[in-house]
Amino acid sequence: MNLELTTTLITRLPTEHGDFMLHYYQTNQDDKEHLALVKGDVSEKENVLVRVHSECLTGDIFGSRRCDCGEQLKLANTLIETSGCGVMIYLRQEGRGIGLFHKLQAYNLQDNGLDTVDANLALGHLADEREYDVAAAILNDLKVRSVALLTNNPAKIDALNALGIQVVARVPLVILPNNDNVDYLKTKAVKMAHLFSKNYCE
Repeated sequence: MNLELTTTLITRLPTEHGDFMLHYYQTNQDDKEHLALVKGDVSEKENVLVRVHSECLTGDIFGSRRCDCGEQLKLANTLIETSGCGVMIYLRQEGRGIGLFHKLQAYNLQDNGLDTVDANLALGHLADEREYDVAAAILNDLKVRSVALLTNNPAKIDALNALGIQVVARVPLVILPNNDNVDYLKTKAVKMAHLFSKNYCE
């Protein structure tokens, strides 16, 4: 079944990072609610600053120090606000697509010595099960012609390009490590080929 956006709604959303238009989406494939925070007029624009962010309840809401997700979300929103034009897409695919329950199980495995990749594998999942077809559909709905993607993850760029989204630039999201996430960041660099301006592998 081809993915289609079935339910849409737009409302104004003033935030601590600035004023955005919040776009609500559902699709014909599941009952998840995906969101896009849009700054300025992005229709038919080139080189639009875009962050495709997968839900991380623990990091985004509770400020978990086990990952860099919450800090990336805040930094991306700040950069989009500063640029005056951009899109924050918030996809409901918790835990790199494995769901909250399995993500919390993976936390326990990590506390017993596994890294974030091996913990997912031990639970019978892939290291990363995220998909980006919804993000591509949202960008097409917004009529964005090409994007400068806020990411450290080259696989995300490849996935969007494969879905017909023209990624013309990568904009790094530089988050300083802390004692709780430094090994997590090293694993992303070594095992998942994430690109960091700082060498977390030292």
